[in-house]
Amino acid sequence: MTNRRKFVQNSLLVGLAAPLLPAVAQAALPAPTPPKAGWKHWVWTNPDQKDTADQLAERYRSYYEAGVRGIFFEADSERHFRAAKAQKLEAHRWIWTMNRGEKTLLAAHPEWYAVSRKGDSCATHPPYVDYYRWLCPSREEVKQYLEQDYAAALKKDYIDGIHLDYVRFCDVILPVNLWDKYGIVQTSELPEYDFCYCPVCKAAYKAECGEDIDKVQYPEASPSWRAFRYQRVNEVVRRLTAVAKQYRKPITAAVFPTPDIAHRNVKQDWVNWNISAVCPMIYHGFYKENVSWIGQAVKEGVGALNGKFPLYAGLYLSDFKSDAELTQGIELALRHGAAGVSLFGNVSAAALGALKAASATVRG
Repeated sequence: MTNRRKFVQNSLLVGLAAPLLPAVAQAALPAPTPPKAGWKHWVWTNPDQKDTADQLAERYRSYYEAGVRGIFFEADSERHFRAAKAQKLEAHRWIWTMNRGEKTLLAAHPEWYAVSRKGDSCATHPPYVDYYRWLCPSREEVKQYLEQDYAAALKKDYIDGIHLDYVRFCDVILPVNLWDKYGIVQTSELPEYDFCYCPVCKAAYKAECGEDIDKVQYPEASPSWRAFRYQRVNEVVRRLTAVAKQYRKPITAAVFPTPDIAHRNVKQDWVNWNISAVCPMIYHGFYKENVSWIGQAVKEGVGALNGKFPLYAGLYLSDFKSDAELTQGIELALRHGAAGVSLFGNVSAAALGALKAASATVRG
């Protein structure tokens, strides 16, 4: 599977409210272990099997000294996980959720894949890029498949938690910075990028709402159809949260930068999930915003969550023009209520220095 580092570098692409879980269930879900003092920072990375034991020890030690307390690993490498844990870092397994292009899965179950309003399946006509192969969240078989996949990771003793990614629908609206790249103007929801219109989704919507979506003149403007799809992804998250709870391990997610953008661009309703934490990908360059927008986005997310669970601001290091600008971005996130930041990209010594400096400044 294409890793997310390559995904962002090559294409810069990066799930209305379902009923809440009972309060007892919410309390039973473990949260990532908080630091004794200050903020908790994270790093997204893909393990490099060429790394030596000495290199890993030094790298993870430097992460901890800079305030990093956890790593989201995109691949399962016991050696990397245990090396991180030896340096007092949490080691979480980062797994793609709804975007699943495994060749064996495509070959065995093409019917599991989402269908666009135009009528094309992601199994045969992936939107934007070849590895955009989105599963349909309405299918029971899909939910069971994902439950088994995440359970296989969670049962391993060296994995401290699970991190969801692509837990949403396909981008019906791309970040504006990508419109030129794909030669698309997405000021409206175009049929070829609007999902899912498969028979299972249509039947479930008709059963719940009494409406045949094929007979709705402008389905993209239907509030009930939009809310129905939010709830489809919410239910996938609920099921995976239950699996994580069985193993008494935290479950976190990489999500779109604000509740509004998540709803509008990818039909993702993360404010109404009951997970351990979220890491909104506040990649300001994708949206042609300046660094100050990081604070605004964090404020929106923290306000919407209202203390439900922690928010760690996801920052894309390549979006920053200097170490000073990175320091500013981290400070803005922390001052507006983030419990820490999660860094994606080249986590250099300079980036770690910016992390330390910003944390110390805001702490005062």
